[in-house]
Amino acid sequence: MANIKQAKKRVRQNIHRRARNKWQVSRLHTYVKRVIKAIESKDEQAAQTEYRVATSLLDRAATKGLIHKNKAARHKSRLAKQIKALAA
Repeated sequence: MANIKQAKKRVRQNIHRRARNKWQVSRLHTYVKRVIKAIESKDEQAAQTEYRVATSLLDRAATKGLIHKNKAARHKSRLAKQIKALAA
């Protein structure tokens, strides 16, 4: 455990930031799952709506460094491809 005052403060800050990052990433996974669920139920309208929200969250997470920008792009691409196949 840290003995110096600044190190103790850093530990507190890291705990707070880790918790914030965790709920943001968890929320991201939830919205991606909602898109997948809509695709599996073959509901194109719901899938499009959920996709818009998920895309926004993916981009925001990539900007903040919660996930890598290529991971966000990969998820968006795969989901869009599945929604497009659903429409055809």
